[in-house]
Amino acid sequence: MERNIRVLIVDDSAVVRKVFASELSRARGIEVIGTAPDPYVARDKIVSLKPDVVTLDIEMPRMDGITFLKKLMKHYPLPVIIVSSLTQKGSQMALDALSAGALEVISKPTAAYSVGDMGVQLADKIRAVAHVNLKAPVAKASSRRRVPASRQRT
Repeated sequence: MERNIRVLIVDDSAVVRKVFASELSRARGIEVIGTAPDPYVARDKIVSLKPDVVTLDIEMPRMDGITFLKKLMKHYPLPVIIVSSLTQKGSQMALDALSAGALEVISKPTAAYSVGDMGVQLADKIRAVAHVNLKAPVAKASSRRRVPASRQRT
């Protein structure tokens, strides 16, 4: 039997942390191993708890989620799903989150979108990203391309 996917929830709202933890705890194959109110607490919990996936808000005190995500990807890469009210589909903030290293971006529920539906979507995305190996070397095509001799300027 496979072990559960271990998730750390990072959000400055105690209500959001509680709701996400409750929703995800009911999801098959997912175990919420902790929550954190800001990136500084999250950093310590990531090192000690070693989660498989982190859910991360963008607007937080002391350090925003995008800045934290960039630091995390540089020093301790692991699958991250951004969950924020600032990341509507196709928004610049969503694109920034993806370019900083997030594997998925989800908008927080609005009145028209229930927390239950969002919990199911979040659980599905957690399962989808949990086994992505971010530590494997990725060859950058642009750094390996060479200009053919016939095109070089003289």
